[in-house]
Amino acid sequence: MKTGLITSNTYQNHNTGDGHPEKIDRVTAIIDNLKKLNKKNLIWKKPSKYKRELLENTHNKDYINFVEKSFPEKGLSFLDGDTIISPGSKEATADAVGSIITAIDGVQNKEFHNAFCAVRPPGHHAERNKAMGFCIYNNVAVGAHYLLEKYKFKKVAIIDFDVHHGNGTQDIFYDNEKVLYISTHQYPYYPGTGDEKEKGKYNNIFNIPLPAGTTSEEYLNAYEFVLKKIKEFKPEFILLSAGFDAHKDDPLAQLQLTSKDFYNLTKRTLNLAKIYCGGKVVSILEGGYDLNALQESTEMHVNALLEFN
Repeated sequence: MKTGLITSNTYQNHNTGDGHPEKIDRVTAIIDNLKKLNKKNLIWKKPSKYKRELLENTHNKDYINFVEKSFPEKGLSFLDGDTIISPGSKEATADAVGSIITAIDGVQNKEFHNAFCAVRPPGHHAERNKAMGFCIYNNVAVGAHYLLEKYKFKKVAIIDFDVHHGNGTQDIFYDNEKVLYISTHQYPYYPGTGDEKEKGKYNNIFNIPLPAGTTSEEYLNAYEFVLKKIKEFKPEFILLSAGFDAHKDDPLAQLQLTSKDFYNLTKRTLNLAKIYCGGKVVSILEGGYDLNALQESTEMHVNALLEFN
């Protein structure tokens, strides 16, 4: 079997303005590098179109209407202090959501074994009715709802290894016993959520807050708690909110991971996925703001996905 790589050129039209860290070059760096590697088991696909109802499972209708009316005809517009949109953001945002749908369908239809979605804008800070932290729609949350609704799964796990806590994903699934949300993140730090006392209505939220300066060894030891929780939950499908900003070179945070660590944590996750859900894993890009670190780390991540096949 193979690994799906879901992406689209529309990310280039999501203009966030000069000096914004969530910039076009992020995805370009990833895609150009993966194309150069010329991996024959990497299946490149474009995101599919989807019905608005898929969004409505995750975000409320008023919020979706607000977002749709906010895309400017020219120039830039602010959804919050640091979430900026341009005319081309409409298509990019739709394709970011569509990518996780395409990836899930591809895995379910055995077109590929697992998948990575290289898209922007990211999603894990977007709450049910609120844009936040560069995120407009919560891509991974839409994917989890899709698994529950279309494929009737009873147990979906989301592992979020972005350096920032995915407050939006936690908010959306706080009282949903079918979804386990696990996050490793720097704490206290933006967005201020992610305390270990936040457990969800059904003990389905599991936060692992880490101090600034956490080393590779400390992080990978902490990641064992993620794996322990996966063993207890026994998911039927695993989604990864794949942020690479815990890298030591990232300008937006202070964890000390190396590029190789993303290979290791992906590998460990896949070993468990093989036992509990036949290796069904879909990963989607969240943060990562140093271009060299992002390029290296995503290569390591994709290498681990490919080796599993």
